[in-house]
Amino acid sequence: MKKTCGALLLVLLTTQAVAGVSAIGFRSSILPNPHNERPLAMVVWYPGTTTAAAQLIADDVVFAGTSAVRDAPATAGEHPLVVLSHGYRGNWSNQAWLASELAHQGYIVAAVNHPGTTTHDRNPQAAAQLAQRTVDLSRVIDAVTAQPDKFGIVATHRIAVAGHSLGGWTAMEIAGARFDPQLFAQDCAAHPQLSSCRVYQQINPASTPAAEAALAGDLRDKRITAVVSLDLGLSRGLTDESLAALPVPALVIAAGAPSQDLPAALESADLVQRLPKASTRYVEIGDASHFSFMSLCKPGAVDLLEEDSPGDGIICRDGENARPRAVIQQQVTALIADFLTQNVNNPHTP
Repeated sequence: MKKTCGALLLVLLTTQAVAGVSAIGFRSSILPNPHNERPLAMVVWYPGTTTAAAQLIADDVVFAGTSAVRDAPATAGEHPLVVLSHGYRGNWSNQAWLASELAHQGYIVAAVNHPGTTTHDRNPQAAAQLAQRTVDLSRVIDAVTAQPDKFGIVATHRIAVAGHSLGGWTAMEIAGARFDPQLFAQDCAAHPQLSSCRVYQQINPASTPAAEAALAGDLRDKRITAVVSLDLGLSRGLTDESLAALPVPALVIAAGAPSQDLPAALESADLVQRLPKASTRYVEIGDASHFSFMSLCKPGAVDLLEEDSPGDGIICRDGENARPRAVIQQQVTALIADFLTQNVNNPHTP
């Protein structure tokens, strides 16, 4: 009964929050770069003004999509911006549920496919350029702020970044954390069971002195005013010094379901112990798995995933005796919205 009441409260809160925006727009584009070596697939949800019929976005045979009006006119006035970063082997659609809800609440929300680490792009050379993930997000901020006619005006002092899994690491890096490849390699020798160690070994981003130096460099974008991490990985390679001095407030949300590959105690909880207590909030959701932060799975999705790639059905599984994923995500959305309301308008000055 207590869980049911809590779920109803979250639904009411969400309904009240989205009441201010009648429609949301959606645009997709390709961002070239000067040498066209790392083109980016970028998508943006934004508050829109239209009575046109909405379409399903990011809807396929496995995942349920969300509704938006493609290329809708943007609403007038300034809006805060949230940039999303997906996990390893993920893509921009994985957090469409979060993007849609935040857009309904008045945010411009942009996401990108990071070359080499997406569902349909496993190019090893692009994947090895791990430090370029933060550059990808900076390019997205540039592109969105430069096109107010398409997306609305970005309040440049109100820009947040959120990421899931490897995207959570990316978010921490662009917010000001620093990574030490040698420290991480030493830690992986002690914790070889962590999936972050296996992924890092597979990507091999520090294979040369130049690559190692780039990965250990300062990847911060000073326009970021708040950061949200969703069950991140690779956190044990982030340095104590950089985390203690993180210049922006942080919300760290962890999956609390037992996991040998990505236990909260060795990733998110360990990260929080090293962040400034005054500006950090930590929430561990006991019935959430690592994949609870991805889109809702349709009936029959597990069978389809297993048929295509045995073992991938885990993507649709939450923790034991878990609430429906939709309810877990309502909780996550409410946590993020509350954090952004309290912090994104009051950026910390380093």
